[in-house]
Amino acid sequence: MRYALFFLAMGLGAEGLEKVKRIHVEKLTGGETAGHMRDMIITAIQASKLFLLTENPERADAILRGSAEDLVFTDSFQTSEGITARTSIGTGGATNRGNIMGRGIGAQVGDNEAQRIQERKHEATASVRLVTKDGDVIWSTTQESLGGKFKGAAADVAEKVAKRLAEDLGKVRGGSGPVSVGK
Repeated sequence: MRYALFFLAMGLGAEGLEKVKRIHVEKLTGGETAGHMRDMIITAIQASKLFLLTENPERADAILRGSAEDLVFTDSFQTSEGITARTSIGTGGATNRGNIMGRGIGAQVGDNEAQRIQERKHEATASVRLVTKDGDVIWSTTQESLGGKFKGAAADVAEKVAKRLAEDLGKVRGGSGPVSVGK
């Protein structure tokens, strides 16, 4: 994201982004879920109504390339605390006449507490860039999400990519604020 804003602030690639009308989204790298993330990014960009999307890369003004990953993992936390104290005092003796004398005192205290927490988490990331037919990068962003209350991590990342593209396009076009992403 910093690079995209740097390019826009420096005027590098700004004209190229403004001229883009039609985008082709290439197959994304990054594992089994990259195809699903590609479809979600296409849907989010299509919903913005800022660009035409094409499956034909030769008709595109720019190509969206990059990688995406949608992971589900278990985060574990384990802690254990314990206190133990023991003491013992004893005396004893015996005589040859069979008298046995003995005394003893003993004490023991113990406490132990253990906790194990396992939490299933979902994380998605996407790092994408718009490239002209000449191979010049005119825009890029990296987005990540742990998901939301009502939205999965992959859908959230796809929406963030489209939103960032709309905002940066609004800046290039000289708008006073970000371009809104349609629902």
